[in-house]
Amino acid sequence: MNRRSRALSAGICGITLLLAGCGGGTGASSDADSGQKKTTTIKLVAAEYSKDNTSKFWTQFAAAYKAKTGNTLDVQVISWNDIDQQSSTMIQNNNAPDILNLNVYASYAKDGLLYSADDVLSPAVKADLLPSFVKSGTYNGKLYGLPDLSSARALFYNKDLYQRAGIAKPPTTWDEFEADAKKIAALGGGVAGYAEPLGPEEAQAEFSIWLVNNGGDWKADGKWTINSPQNVETLTFLKKLADEKVTQNNPGKTNRTDGAFSLFSSGKAGMVVGFSPLSATLDDEKKVNYGIAPMPTKAGGDPQTYGVTDYLMAFKKDGNQDAVKAFYDLYYQPDQVNAFIKAEGFLPVTTSGVKEFSSDPALKVYLDTLPNAHLTPTDDPGWDKVKLAVQQSIGKAVAPKGDPKAVLDGLQQQAESGS
Repeated sequence: MNRRSRALSAGICGITLLLAGCGGGTGASSDADSGQKKTTTIKLVAAEYSKDNTSKFWTQFAAAYKAKTGNTLDVQVISWNDIDQQSSTMIQNNNAPDILNLNVYASYAKDGLLYSADDVLSPAVKADLLPSFVKSGTYNGKLYGLPDLSSARALFYNKDLYQRAGIAKPPTTWDEFEADAKKIAALGGGVAGYAEPLGPEEAQAEFSIWLVNNGGDWKADGKWTINSPQNVETLTFLKKLADEKVTQNNPGKTNRTDGAFSLFSSGKAGMVVGFSPLSATLDDEKKVNYGIAPMPTKAGGDPQTYGVTDYLMAFKKDGNQDAVKAFYDLYYQPDQVNAFIKAEGFLPVTTSGVKEFSSDPALKVYLDTLPNAHLTPTDDPGWDKVKLAVQQSIGKAVAPKGDPKAVLDGLQQQAESGS
């Protein structure tokens, strides 16, 4: 569904509306000095990163926000499986939240629906944000996508399966990776050499980390390069792994969290691309003796990592600017933002956070590459449509009769047309 909202654009950015018309349970009180209505209740729609921690943090944050500002933060936490659809529906129905936690923002910025950092963020906080995330959150020269947390990817491997298969060390090239995956799959017992998640949950992330390690990208010089020779070669390699049956069954339909990660956590996969929350799960369960290594590259050059940040974007509504600014002022306090990130098992979004997290040796493989991580082009308003198309179709390329070039050609055409 198209995230852009013509109706909301007209309602928010055109003539002044009553707050009730902007939706979301937003309340207001009269400001005696200005005669303007001033928001006293704002709504946050947040993505659920974990069942144990997300709601708990935002409930505590809402209490701290109330104590500090006197305002009320109405929190709605939605699973990642549903938040795209539900938030899009809210916005199209003129019922946008004041703050939305999501992984795309640029189409809303293009439509003039969002506050920029100049409107709601203190200069000190903006200066502390990691440059790579400022870049990804910037549209048309202004920062609109304010990062809430981040992650970077690396190669997880099962040390016990490596030992059984006679593998001495993690691979540094794709040839080595393929050979290792074959050795592990040959162990039998339903063990996959590599857990490959190209299902709809996060196919764009899985493809991204492989393509950046083959010199590819989604865009170059402002133009879409989805079907570049490097990217076709990358997707062909991922199909080859499936054809050689060194992956699990149906990798094109396997999701990351409940598929690839579950296989690795149960000892049924030799390798998987993971991130710090997977480490936390493995450490807690203590079932898998694992290691973490940089990603292998096509020809053995410097390994690259794929990074992700999600955003806390703020929608313009009459009278809510001060309350929104107070939200960001509190969230980016180190005892708030870093506590949230640690609880969820992710990585920091600020320079000061990197310094704080650097005391944990388990995070070194991520933190070393985080400032220069490759991110998807979230600064392009068309990315939200492209991402959804990738999630829905790229898994077809690794099916038995799949055609990687045809799939990427179709995605390229769709990206260029904007449909």
